[in-house]
Amino acid sequence: MMAQYDIPEVSLNDVMGLAVYIDGADEVNHMLQMIKGGGGAHLNEKVVASASDKFICIADESKYVSRLGKFPLPVEVLPGARSLVSRKLLAMGGQPELRLDCTTFHGNQIVDVYDLNIDRPLTMEDEINRITGVLENGIFARNAADLLILGTEQGVKVIKPGQS
Repeated sequence: MMAQYDIPEVSLNDVMGLAVYIDGADEVNHMLQMIKGGGGAHLNEKVVASASDKFICIADESKYVSRLGKFPLPVEVLPGARSLVSRKLLAMGGQPELRLDCTTFHGNQIVDVYDLNIDRPLTMEDEINRITGVLENGIFARNAADLLILGTEQGVKVIKPGQS
């Protein structure tokens, strides 16, 4: 599709950064913190988000939630550390489940975590990333969106962090 509109594809290694990154989310709250990674690409998506000056999220109102965590949290793990990481996630109150038939771009596995208390997304993002064997998790609190374009039955709403 990019070629159809003469949009060049570039590597982040070839540019100083990006002006704007536009992507969707599996869940997004009023602070524009998100859960992403339902497609298993959250590690790469975080890299792109961190290299961008602005992050715009586009979602429909079914993805706009008061509390993150109904959608299972994807965690990218080294294959040899899957059981260790799963035990740690279980101890944190989550219900980890290996995503079958899924290998990430980097050859790793995804553990989806159900029923995890994500009342403090920034803290939870950091705690999970400190588990040895975790490459990245799908909480986007440090890389929250700058703007949400939300599709509703009444039309499109533009939301900034902290707005309802």
